[in-house]
Parts: sequence; structure tokens; C-alpha cells
Amino acid sequence: MMTTQVIPADVNSDQQLVEWSLTGDRDAFRQIVERYQSLVCSITYNATGSLSLSEDIAQETFVAAWKRLGELREPAQLRAWLCGIARFVLGKEFRRQGREPVHAAESLEAVHDLPSAGPSPASQAVTREEEAILWRALERIPDIYREPLILFYREHQSVARVATELGLTEDTVKQRLSRGRKFLHDEVIAFVEGTLTKTGPGQEFSEAVMVALPLAASAASAGAGVGAKSAAAAKSGGVLATWLAILAPFMGILSGIGAHWLVVGAAPTERERRYKAIAFTSLWAFILGWCIPGQLAMNYLSQHFSWSDQSYFRVMAGFWWLYAVVAASLTIVMLRQLIAIRRQSETAGEATRSAVKRWTPARCAMVAAGIHLAFFMWLISVALQLHDGVGAGILTVAMVGLGVWYFKNLRGKIGVAAMQAVAGHLALAWVVVLVALNLRLDLWMATAHQCSIAEIHQLLPAWVSPVLTLALLAWSGLLMLLTKPATQRVRSNIV
Repeated sequence: MMTTQVIPADVNSDQQLVEWSLTGDRDAFRQIVERYQSLVCSITYNATGSLSLSEDIAQETFVAAWKRLGELREPAQLRAWLCGIARFVLGKEFRRQGREPVHAAESLEAVHDLPSAGPSPASQAVTREEEAILWRALERIPDIYREPLILFYREHQSVARVATELGLTEDTVKQRLSRGRKFLHDEVIAFVEGTLTKTGPGQEFSEAVMVALPLAASAASAGAGVGAKSAAAAKSGGVLATWLAILAPFMGILSGIGAHWLVVGAAPTERERRYKAIAFTSLWAFILGWCIPGQLAMNYLSQHFSWSDQSYFRVMAGFWWLYAVVAASLTIVMLRQLIAIRRQSETAGEATRSAVKRWTPARCAMVAAGIHLAFFMWLISVALQLHDGVGAGILTVAMVGLGVWYFKNLRGKIGVAAMQAVAGHLALAWVVVLVALNLRLDLWMATAHQCSIAEIHQLLPAWVSPVLTLALLAWSGLLMLLTKPATQRVRSNIV
């Protein structure tokens, strides 16, 4: 049996409204519609260029959301979930019509010849001629600037509201609005502003959605009790995953640094110990310096020079590829030099077997855990933050499996054989990380930017990641050939 609760407007959280809607409360779902109808209609209008078609698709979006509300595991993510449904419905509509999204309005002559159809709320607010002029003015604006512009005027010119709806910063919204306006001719700015204000969905739209809803409760209401328990479990699990995602990178960094200092302490000779201390300190200084100040610097440059999204994506791809090249180069050179030092020590008859005593099972296990946490925890953190449980699980299994193999394969080995085993394990860990990025990066980027993978490929073509990966592997292979260890290459004055 459906229930109706007294709900003060514009007070309840998305989570409360979802929970009440799951019990069949249509008034709660009406508030959801009224809260997000401007956002959804703006997304569909931006994609179609047709006021009537955009409202039809937006209504279909809310009806689908009502039916599938039980599938929403995190009610706090309602806005992103609705946007995802809207983009899915848009894609289905375009596939049905066998065409791409509208990017050209009808000519005014064609508009005059069209038969008059039943008026929608939007078409009552503006004439067909005005609608055609509106889209012809808007279509020249790139999609990334057009969507915030449409939403800005439909949300009563609130930058803060647009930033919240699109998951952007206010500075980013201001930049995109500024660029969007520059694409419009001065003589049509006032017309576009006024017309968009009049075409925003209002009471008629929410009434139409409520009429279109099935009379029965949503799909999840049949098991409302079970759904409530599941929602509570999902909430607690979500909090745990959020904290794990935040702490994971720091766990990886601290574990990696700790593992490297354990390796330094177990070096068999003073010369090797001092070289490892200098090499590992330099490596971590580079990693932390590039990933934190470097990323902040790139964000500053992006805002200062007003990069487009396409430019930002491509610059960042190059930025992180260069990081991988330098990190891989430092690792290869460091390992090659250590192998050469170890080989020279053995040739000179320096005692190395005594070092095996320092490698207790506990120390070996801590080193194995630390190295693999450093390799994988940042990736697991990204997967958790973007709600990719499958990806996080696979990466965790790979991390544990490689760590156990490293522990078993390294125990008891000494000298050059131990160093070569370490080099092989590190190379394998690098390959696993690269494979994971190639398989999941598009999905993560689409989730982070609340768009489809196809839209991500418009900003960063699908071939970029594999080509950069192959280039990195080719460079690493060439560097390994050029730095093939030989005792004579070790200078006697190495410290």
C-alpha cells in the first residue's frame, strides 16, 4: 500500500526523498523531479536541439528512474545517477533514429512549413520561429560550453547552482560561461537569455511526469523492508569505502618508503647501502614532487590560460606519460647500477652471504607488502572513489598475488640472483599497472566527468592510451639494452 508523508519542500536530502519514494510515496518523487528537471532537461536539450524532443526524453528519464529506483545503491549519488539515465536514454533515441545528436537547427523557411503539433509547455512559451533562432544561435557553441550556458539561465543565473549540478568548481563554470558567451553574436545574447528563461521546465513538466508514472509503486517497493536494510548496509559500506579511498594513497606512500629503508638496512656492503639510500631518496623525492606540486601546477596553468577540456585532457595525458617515462628510467638505471655493484662486490670477494641473516621471513614479508602497496594502492584508491568495485577487487587480488609470489621467490636468494629477481618482479608490477590503466581509464574518466565513454573519446581519442603505453614499453626496453650491467661500468669512486 502506498504511503504519503508530509514533506517540507526544498528541505529533504536526496537520500530521504529516495527512501520515501521507494515506499511508493509519489509526493517525494515529485520533489525529486522538481529538484532536477532543469538539469535533466538542459542535458537533453543540449544534445537534441529540440525543446519538445528534449522534454519527451527528460520525461522518459524520470519514468525510468521511478521504475529502477531500487537499483540506486547510493541515494546521495542521485543527481549523477539521473544524468547517467538521461544520457543512456539519449543514446537509445539516437540509435533508434540512426543518427547523431542534433547540431543544426531547421531553417526558418522549413519551420514555417511544418504542420502545427500539440503544444508542449515549452512550445507555448516560445514560437517555433523563436525556437529555431535560439538553436541556430546555440549550435555554434561547443558542447562543453553550451551545456553550462543553458543550465545557467534555467537556474535563475546562479553560478553556484550550475557548479553543483554539473559537479564543477564555480571558477570553471565562470570560465565556460564566459567562453560560451563569446561564441554568440552580441545581437542575439539578449534574445537567447530571455528565451532560455522562458523555456525552463516548470509545474506543467512535473505534472506530466507524475501522470506518466505507473500507478503501482516503484520496482523496489514490493520489498521495501529488505530495501531499507540494504540501503543502510550500502550506506555503511559506502562510508568505509570512502575512507579507504582517501587513506589508500598515503598507505601506499608510507609502505613504499618503509620497504625501501628496510632494503637499505639489509644491504651487504657499506658502498651498496649508501648508494641505495641516495637512490631511493631521490626516487621518492621525484615521485612526491611530480605527483603533488606538479599536479597543482598543471591545474593552475589550466585555469590561468583557460584551457579547453580537450586541451587539458591531452596535456595531462602527456604530463603523466612523461612521469611514467622518468620513473621507469630512474628505476631501470638504479637497478642496473645496483646489479653492477653487487656483481663487483662478489668478484672482489666481499662477504654477501652474511646479509641473508638480515632477511628474516618477517622483514621479507614487510618489504614485499610495502613495495606492492606502493605500486597498487593509488590505483585501488581511484577505483574506489569512482565506485568501480570490480576494478578495485581485481587490483587487490593482483596486488596480493604478486606480493605473495615476490615473497616466496625471493626468500633465500642472495647476490646478483636476488637483484635480478627483484628487477623481474618490478617489471611485472609495472606491466599489470599499465594493463589496468588501459582497461579501466576510459570508464574512470567517464564516471568522474559524468558523461559517456564516447564523449571522453572526443576529448581524448581511444588510441592515445595504447600508443603511449607502447611508446613507454619501447623506451624501457631500449634503456635496458643500453644499460646492460657490466662490472667495468662501475666506477671505483661510487659512494
